[in-house]
Amino acid sequence: MSTTALKVRELPVEQQIRIQPQSGYTGALVTGVNLTKPLSTDQIATIRGALNKWGVVYFRDQHLNHAQHIAFGRQFGDVTPGHPYEGDGAPTGFPEIHTVSPDAYRKRYGEHYRKQEGSNGPGWHADVTPLINPPAYSILRAETVPDFSGDTHFTNVAAAYRGLSRPVRDLIDHLRAEHRFGSSQSAERSNEKIGEWVRNKPLASIHPVVRLHPDTGEKVIYVNPSFTRQIVGVSPRESRHILDLLFEHLANPVYTDRFRWEPGSIAFWDNRAVLHLAPRDFEHLDVQRILHRITLVGDIPIGPDGLRSTSIEGEPFLAA
Repeated sequence: MSTTALKVRELPVEQQIRIQPQSGYTGALVTGVNLTKPLSTDQIATIRGALNKWGVVYFRDQHLNHAQHIAFGRQFGDVTPGHPYEGDGAPTGFPEIHTVSPDAYRKRYGEHYRKQEGSNGPGWHADVTPLINPPAYSILRAETVPDFSGDTHFTNVAAAYRGLSRPVRDLIDHLRAEHRFGSSQSAERSNEKIGEWVRNKPLASIHPVVRLHPDTGEKVIYVNPSFTRQIVGVSPRESRHILDLLFEHLANPVYTDRFRWEPGSIAFWDNRAVLHLAPRDFEHLDVQRILHRITLVGDIPIGPDGLRSTSIEGEPFLAA
């Protein structure tokens, strides 16, 4: 037996965690940990460190039930209800669980909601940014996934900020933008549930276009095509051009990673450090894709100028 093997076997269990980067900027695979059991202080710190560096971490072969999923999340923060618009869609006894599947979305939003393309293009987003305190983290676990298709993409918005030229960074450091749930006019006019919610229970906030990450201090681009309606204080034409520039830049493959789901896979991401893009390549197939998500209570964004976000409509999203 080699000296290296002996050393690894003799290490405390919390030091046996392995962090394997999955791309140049985004995503790391975490192995050597059992998420069905309480984590040690060192294990929690190691996972947090990986999140701060890579924005999203992945786990394989972690077959958690709803209660174990929630217990895992609580080791990293307070767990919110499943979604501000969840209604009666959460599993019985687990209001923190937000199920992601074609059937769940049809019941929650209406038959045609998932078929609509947002006015700002592909649906890159961080979860529920129209809230005054959008979720800090999301933890998504796979129950049933197809043999092919259905991958989720992530992009690192801190790296994307660093990739902009200094004049553009200087410009966006001082801008603010409106985020609104159902930001497209088609959602507002819809006769389905999504339209009822957008009209009767609107969610909207003004966030800095660049926010400071509360843990790392990094500047991150804080707009996304799914929820950002407009830059405030500039003309509609100027807003459109600035947002188009940023949305195109955020989607540059150099900042992205693509995660292939398997039953028992978990993706744990920082909504302040990455955006994600849900798949559309399986919707025409007769396959099942069922995942379950929880989110952790977030903070109010702060810009480089020290100004905090302001709410237009909606209440803070706190623990369940």
